[in-house]
Amino acid sequence: MIIFDWVVGVLFGAVLLAAFARRIGAPYPAFLALGGVGLAFVPGVPNLELDPELALALFLAPVLMDAGYATSLRDLRVNWRPIAGLAFGAVAVTTIAVAVVAKLLVPGMPLAACIVLGAIVAPPDAVAALSVLRHVSLPHRLTTILRGESLLNDAGSLLIYRLGVAAAASGAFHASEVGPTFLVGVVASLVVGPLAGFAFVAGMRRVQDAASTIVLQFVAAFGIWIAAERLEMSGVLTLVAFAITVARGTPGITAPRTRIISYAVWNTAVFVLNVLAFVLIGIQIGPILQRLAGADQLGALALAGAVFATVVLVRIAWVLPASALPGLAFAEPGRHAFRGAIAVSWAGMRGILTIATALALPQGFPQRDLIVFAAFGTVLGTLVVQGLTLNPLLARLGLEDDDPVGREVGRARAEAYRAALDSLEGAEDDAGTEALREELRGALAAAEDHDEGRAPESLPTDSLRRRAIGAARDTVMRLRREGAIGDDAYYVLEEEFDWAELNATPKSET
Repeated sequence: MIIFDWVVGVLFGAVLLAAFARRIGAPYPAFLALGGVGLAFVPGVPNLELDPELALALFLAPVLMDAGYATSLRDLRVNWRPIAGLAFGAVAVTTIAVAVVAKLLVPGMPLAACIVLGAIVAPPDAVAALSVLRHVSLPHRLTTILRGESLLNDAGSLLIYRLGVAAAASGAFHASEVGPTFLVGVVASLVVGPLAGFAFVAGMRRVQDAASTIVLQFVAAFGIWIAAERLEMSGVLTLVAFAITVARGTPGITAPRTRIISYAVWNTAVFVLNVLAFVLIGIQIGPILQRLAGADQLGALALAGAVFATVVLVRIAWVLPASALPGLAFAEPGRHAFRGAIAVSWAGMRGILTIATALALPQGFPQRDLIVFAAFGTVLGTLVVQGLTLNPLLARLGLEDDDPVGREVGRARAEAYRAALDSLEGAEDDAGTEALREELRGALAAAEDHDEGRAPESLPTDSLRRRAIGAARDTVMRLRREGAIGDDAYYVLEEEFDWAELNATPKSET
C-alpha cells in the first residue's frame, strides 16, 4: 500500500511538472530530471530495482514503437545523409571521446567500462528536443533530421554498449566479432522487421475492438523487441522497421474511433515511462552518493561534469563543420544553413535511452556506481542547460518554417474535397445532399482562389455546426440536472456530441 501511495504521488507531481514545462515552453523531461534529483534526498523513498534486460525492454520498446509509427519513410530517404552522419558518426566520435575522458579521470576504470559509459551518453533523445520544437516554428527539414537521428542512433549506441558489456564480462574484446554482430544486427533486422509488420497488418484485419487492438499493439512492441534480442538482432532497428511498416499498412483497416483512442493511450504510455525512468534513476543517486564518500564523491562529480561537457562540445564540433558539406548540410542551400546547424548542435539533450541503458547495467559491472552517476549527471545537465535555453536560442536565430507540410496538406485536402464531391454524383437529390454539395463547392472555390491551390482547414459551416452542438450539449446537461434523463442516456448523447464537435473543429483549435 505504501508503494501504491508513493506511485500515485509521483505521477501527480509529474503531471504538475509537465504542465509547468508546457506553460514556459520547456521540455518536460528537464523537470522530470530535476524531480528525480529531489527524490534522491527524500527520506523513506522505497528502493526499487529492475532486472537489467527488463529495463531496456520496458523503457525502449514502447517509445521506439511510438516514434517509428510517426516517422516518414520518404523524409528519411531524402535526409538520410545528415541523419546517418549524426546517428552513427557523431555517436561513434562521442563514445570514443567520453571513453578517453573517463580513462584519464578514472585510471582504474577498465577500458571496456569507459566505452560502455561513452555508448550510454552518446545518443541524444528526441522526446526532449521535440517537446521544445512544438512551441516554435522550426524548418521542417531540421525537425525531420532530429527525429530520424533519434531512431537510428539508438541502434549504433546499443551495439557498442552490448559489445562493451560483453568485453567487460569476459575481460577481452574480440574485434573479429564486430563484423558478424553488425551484419546480423542491421541486415537481419531490416528484413525481419518489415516481414513481421506485414504479418501484423494481415492479422489486424480480423480485429475490430479498440481495446483488443491497442493491447495487441503493446504485445507486438514488446514481443518484437524480445524476439529480436534473443535472436541477437538489433531490437531497435527491428522494432523501428516493424513500426514504419505497420504505420503504412493499417490506416485503411483501422476504425477512426480505434485510431483516436490508440494515439491517446500511446502518448500517455510514453509519458508514464519517462516518469518511471527518471524516478528509478533518481532514487538510485542517494544510495550511490552514500557509497561514494569523501574524495570519491568529488571524483564522481568531476567525472559527471567532464562527461557532460564532452558530449556537448563533441556534438558542436561535429555538427558545425558538417553544415558546410553539401551531403551533410542541415538546411537547403541559401536557407540559413549555419544557423540551422547551431540549432541542431544545441538540440542534443540526453534522455530515456541513456537512463534505460544505465539502469540495465548488471549490479556487479565494474565502476557501475560511477557510470550511473555520470550518466544521470549528463542527462540532467543537457536537459537543464540545453533544454531550458533551446527555445530562446531558436527565437534568437530567427529560423522560420516554410511550411512544406502545410502546403501538402492544403493541396491534398482540396483533392479530397473534390473526390468527395464527385462521389455525390448520382446520389438522391434531396435537401441534405444539396447542402453537402454546396459546402464542398465552397471549400473548392476557396482552394481555387488560393495561390497554391490549398483548401481551407474547415468547411464553411463548421463554425455554425460547433455553435449548434454547443447549444445541444447545454440542453442535454440541463435535462440531466433536472432529472429528465439519467446518466446512461446522458453519456450516450455526450459521446455523440463529442465526435460531432471533433469532426467540425480544425486541428489547430483542438
